[in-house]
Amino acid sequence: MKALVKTQKGVGFIEVRDVPEPEPGAAQVKIRIAACGVCGSDIHVRHDRFPYWPPVTLGHEFTGTVIETGPECRSLKIGDRVVAEPHTKACGACSLCRTGNIQICAQKRSPGWGIDGGMAEFICYPEVLLHRIPEAMTWDQGAMVEPTANAVTDLIERTGVTAGDFVVVQGPGAIGLLCAMVARAAGAREVAIIGTAGDESMRLKKARELGFSQIINTGSQDPVAEVLRQTGNEGADIVVECSGSPKAIPLTVDFVKKRGKICVIGLTGGQPVEIPWDKFSFKVVNVIFNLSTAYTSWDRAINLISNGAVPAEKLITHREPLENWQHAFDDVEKLKALKAVMIPGEGDQ
Repeated sequence: MKALVKTQKGVGFIEVRDVPEPEPGAAQVKIRIAACGVCGSDIHVRHDRFPYWPPVTLGHEFTGTVIETGPECRSLKIGDRVVAEPHTKACGACSLCRTGNIQICAQKRSPGWGIDGGMAEFICYPEVLLHRIPEAMTWDQGAMVEPTANAVTDLIERTGVTAGDFVVVQGPGAIGLLCAMVARAAGAREVAIIGTAGDESMRLKKARELGFSQIINTGSQDPVAEVLRQTGNEGADIVVECSGSPKAIPLTVDFVKKRGKICVIGLTGGQPVEIPWDKFSFKVVNVIFNLSTAYTSWDRAINLISNGAVPAEKLITHREPLENWQHAFDDVEKLKALKAVMIPGEGDQ
């Protein structure tokens, strides 16, 4: 079968290869992949800035159809349409696993970097990590469940956005816009989205298309003054940091009100960040760091997408066969793509 493989350590070394078709083991099912989203972690692996064990097939945001079940499978059947939690290889015995936090187990090796992932025609996967999606859900929607589950975990379950909150989202990439939609679906009274002049032509334009009216372009507006103006000089209840920019991250404390919350999502790629520590102390803010997805967020994300409350599929700008991976990856890096999806095999199934 065809697969997009990171072949060895170093910058680059990605190619479409013929690899053996997998067969399901105990408590695994075999899935025909319909679509797999390109995540920032795939880009980091491309540039040797993320842990990975080559040779490895890329991709963890995948969706598809169960075509075979292995021994000891209990719930899924052939024909089920599924999405997958990327928490493979968690040990199951450490204190994190025992308290339901397998997503941050030190032994975890997710598909796409730790084990072979979803940018391939087929994958075999543990049944326990799969979630059924509705028959009416499109493959585009299915490919967006994993990043939406991140937004649900980070914003609803960990940060606790509630009805009436004023929310600021800094960084209008795919995750930022998903967070904006999730906040709105959770009842936020207003969501202000902050981007740069470079975000205007695509990302901020998409934010407006999605119905967000409070758009702040740092190229022409003072973002702190604008947030204070919109909140009666009080500040936002919640600031969601999705930019990963060392220059932008310190501004989060200027946006947030006293005893407000800062939800940290964006990664800097290892760059240091200078923080105005006393400002954080004097405002008595809660800073919530986030990584990966909790089990409870997946069905919530599926429901939010399938009922239209979070139209995550509208963020997809590129749909490409595996052979066009370089075009898709390049456009993601150059901010010419908002969300790219790879289509292995013959596309719609």
